[in-house]
Amino acid sequence: MENSTVDLKKKIEALREQFANEPNLNPQSLKTKYLGKKGLFNQLAKQLSTLTPDQRKEAGKLLNNFKNNLQTKLEKLDQQPTSAWVDLTVPGILPPQGHLHPVSQAIEEISEIFQKIGFTRVRYPEVDWDYYAFEALNMPANHPARDEWETFFVDLPADKKLGRVVLTPHTSNGQVREMERLKGKPPIRMINIGRCYRRQQDVTHIQMFHQFEGLVVDRGINIQHLKGTLDYFAREFYGADTKSRIRPFHFQFTEPSFEVDFSCHICHGTGEINGNKCSFCKSGWHEVGGAGMVHPNVLRAGGIDANKYTGFAFGWGVERTYTLKEGLNIDDIRLLYSSDVRFLEQF
Repeated sequence: MENSTVDLKKKIEALREQFANEPNLNPQSLKTKYLGKKGLFNQLAKQLSTLTPDQRKEAGKLLNNFKNNLQTKLEKLDQQPTSAWVDLTVPGILPPQGHLHPVSQAIEEISEIFQKIGFTRVRYPEVDWDYYAFEALNMPANHPARDEWETFFVDLPADKKLGRVVLTPHTSNGQVREMERLKGKPPIRMINIGRCYRRQQDVTHIQMFHQFEGLVVDRGINIQHLKGTLDYFAREFYGADTKSRIRPFHFQFTEPSFEVDFSCHICHGTGEINGNKCSFCKSGWHEVGGAGMVHPNVLRAGGIDANKYTGFAFGWGVERTYTLKEGLNIDDIRLLYSSDVRFLEQF
């Protein structure tokens, strides 16, 4: 039994296991050890002479298969890069990492700015009832904003009280919802940030955009509080020298209402650069959005006594507010959603 093919099989398996557990993976050393003239394979092959002709035929096939297997593994090892010295303290190669979208970065920054002065971040539906988007905000049924050419209406059955379903055209739908959440009991100091939808698209408008809505309701709130909040945000977001101004305007859900402008960061509010009119703002100011004192009808819709409490609100597009930052020079707001990695990697 000593020289049988069964014994040879056992020796081949033992040699195969020995090769698999080799601590030294130097291809040249392994080739000499196993396939060299005096290597372990040749020592095993010498046993063929002790077998009968029939046993040699079977044993020869086993040895050839084993030799081919050894040669294949040695070739793979030889193709792997080797180094005489490895510094294990060298940092590894990290996989590529992405970053937040520029709009998400702006939302985080805006949230932190208002959090510092006591505003609470909230989130309300992007798909809401007509009542919260328009009716509760003092907008009559014939208001232009409620036309299908301005607002996206969802093809769903209307509710008898709340009306049709819409894609919210502004984050102001959260005003009455926040009053209801607090059961009409101020104080309220919220910042609502979410997606909005309107039928507009050009270099300064897109059909889906983000807006942040500020709402403050308490006893004795007046325009000075609104103006102080606007000045604070302007300095924090655009720089210490930035100023704000308000101009009379008309919104259905505020009275009085204002357009909000911030001083231009390029000409520093002068309207001129080297004696020429500033090509960015033309006047030293750029418009960012609307604001005003909350209309008493809106307070009443939220269950708040308009004789005891007053409040202010403001709402601006995140994308527009962000693109006005110094150094960005984004002349088409649609670039933010172009999914062009070359553009997004710059932020």
